[in-house]
Amino acid sequence: MMLRLYCKGHHHSVGGLCADCQELSEYAMTRLTHCKFGDSKPTCGKCTVHCYKPEMRRRIIEIMRYSGPKMLFAHPLAAIRHLIDGRKNAN
Repeated sequence: MMLRLYCKGHHHSVGGLCADCQELSEYAMTRLTHCKFGDSKPTCGKCTVHCYKPEMRRRIIEIMRYSGPKMLFAHPLAAIRHLIDGRKNAN
């Protein structure tokens, strides 16, 4: 969802992701499927293992900074779930 918001806002894509954002999405999904923490993975900021290449990590951070504040308005239920999950993993 965050990636779609970012892509629409920066690359003006309609109905899907541009090639750059699609590449980043596939990269992120590959990293998640190979994560050693599995379903108990902490949020990336609190993770002890940084599995993203520095350039990809920079791109993800840029997307989160742009889309994070907009999530509450665009997808309120998903944003609230994300906040709750963050609190659970912090404890």
